Amino acid sequence: MNTVLNAAGGEPGAPDGRATRWDEHRQQRRANLIRAARHAVHDLGPQASMDEIATHAGTSKSVFYRYFGDKNGLQVAVGERAIDFMERELLTAAEASDSALDGLFAMVSVYLRLAESSPHVYAFSTRLPPDATTGRPAQGQPAAMADFFDRIAAVMDVHFRDYLRQHGRSPASQSATWYWPRAAIGMVRSAGETWLGTPPEEPRPDAARLARKITAWLTVGLDGTYAAAPSHHPTDPSTPEQELS
Repeated sequence: MNTVLNAAGGEPGAPDGRATRWDEHRQQRRANLIRAARHAVHDLGPQASMDEIATHAGTSKSVFYRYFGDKNGLQVAVGERAIDFMERELLTAAEASDSALDGLFAMVSVYLRLAESSPHVYAFSTRLPPDATTGRPAQGQPAAMADFFDRIAAVMDVHFRDYLRQHGRSPASQSATWYWPRAAIGMVRSAGETWLGTPPEEPRPDAARLARKITAWLTVGLDGTYAAAPSHHPTDPSTPEQELS
């Protein structure tokens, strides 16, 4: 019988075990490089060069180029991983909450705490790289960040409509309610990034206090307050599971 074997010595069409192992190795290597880059950015800042990132990671720049193409590709990969982690933590906090208002507070609080756990990684993950021609900050946001906001807006919309029902108001009668999640995300992000950028010498509220204020601004108004029960506060992000770095 004149059967042609594949490269691994098996029957035609059978998976090549060596190729599968190599793919797994590449995936694991890529994940390790993303983790090393994230730690480098955490320590060095979002402006760190590929040379600096590679040195911090204990490898060569060519290795990063081989896996990510250039710094923009590395930034996309790091951003996707950080944003995925942030989304999981936000949704977990929302699902564990007892009410729509507590769910909103929990999401805002987790967002602030995770951003605060590594402002450098947050900035690296959520901003487009500078324009290659002018060197100026690019307009817009990474695609992964835009998709993240779309999904979070959908969750916040559910919480907002539940909140309206709990207060005897029909969401169907509110012609512009679907704008609220986007407006809320804009406020949370703008307030949070301004808060992160507050100079060390200036007074700054902690994440829990700012989360309570933002929740009140979004649901009650400028004069309102929101006092969350201590048990609803998200876990301190100093634990490994609660850090972007």
